[in-house]
Amino acid sequence: MSVLDNFGDWKTFLHDRVQQAEQAGMDTDIIKNVAYQIGGYLAEQVDPQNEQERLLLQLWKNGNEEEQHALANMMVKLVKDDSK
Repeated sequence: MSVLDNFGDWKTFLHDRVQQAEQAGMDTDIIKNVAYQIGGYLAEQVDPQNEQERLLLQLWKNGNEEEQHALANMMVKLVKDDSK
């Protein structure tokens, strides 16, 4: 089973990776840039596995670069805020 099969598992996976990056001293802007790069990779290379991923893909593909950065930033914020 892949973390992409279930959106909750995907968010938990992202949360853990963001937390590890922060604990390793990675700057927030770098984390957001990596999230943007991962978003681009997922949009081009990975088939969505659930409704949430299909929505994110549609948003990504219909957004310009600035909007894609904003979406990636919101995903980072979403998984960081989920721990509260």
